[in-house]
Amino acid sequence: MITAVYRLPFRALRGLLLSLVSLLGIILPVPCYTRICRRAAELGQEIKNLSSKRVIDIVFDSSGLKVYGEGKWKVRQHGKSKRRTWRKSHLAICPISHEVVLSYLGEKSEADCEIIPKMRKHLLKSVKRAYGDGAYDKEFCYKELHAEKIEPIIPPQRGAVLHDLLKEPWMQDRNNAIRAMMGLGNDEEARKIWKKFMGYRKRSLGETGFYRWKTIFREKLQARKMPNQRGEIYANQKP
Repeated sequence: MITAVYRLPFRALRGLLLSLVSLLGIILPVPCYTRICRRAAELGQEIKNLSSKRVIDIVFDSSGLKVYGEGKWKVRQHGKSKRRTWRKSHLAICPISHEVVLSYLGEKSEADCEIIPKMRKHLLKSVKRAYGDGAYDKEFCYKELHAEKIEPIIPPQRGAVLHDLLKEPWMQDRNNAIRAMMGLGNDEEARKIWKKFMGYRKRSLGETGFYRWKTIFREKLQARKMPNQRGEIYANQKP
């Protein structure tokens, strides 16, 4: 937690702890650098509920976090190189309290929709509606949310077709969205009306949550290995 607050690398963290112990004049063992690294790698490996409130609505979104590589100016001027590496952070945010309810750090190659099965079993039982963009418009996402009796507020892709509910009953909410858009004209204006009627504007609060998160904790990770990075993200969210 001290690392998250003061943004210190682990060696500097150990030096700070040694200084504090010395100033306080107490006898207290301070872990070595290797032990600190090992303990940090054990944090945040499991997806945990981070909210203590009763959450009704949830917003899923993702964003990239830089690990190492060139800055934006160099990429804009000369293009990116192979050493430019990112991780993808996935958050489930309550649009009412703006709290981060669930968090998962994955590889940059993991699609947004692939995270729903990992987060689904950790969602609070009080959640009734889930908001997401078109990246979550996949059959298994609807199936996972249907198993938890959560209504998906996800816009179907353009040109989407109806599913057979006898074989795929979890696609009913998607079928209802397609029929509603067809009844409104099946054009871009119809999509806008559907989004307004369903309260889809709440999804934008996921992007607001990421902006706030990056403003406080920066958009760059200090750790290099995935276990340590997950521990870093967990410490940032639980200071």
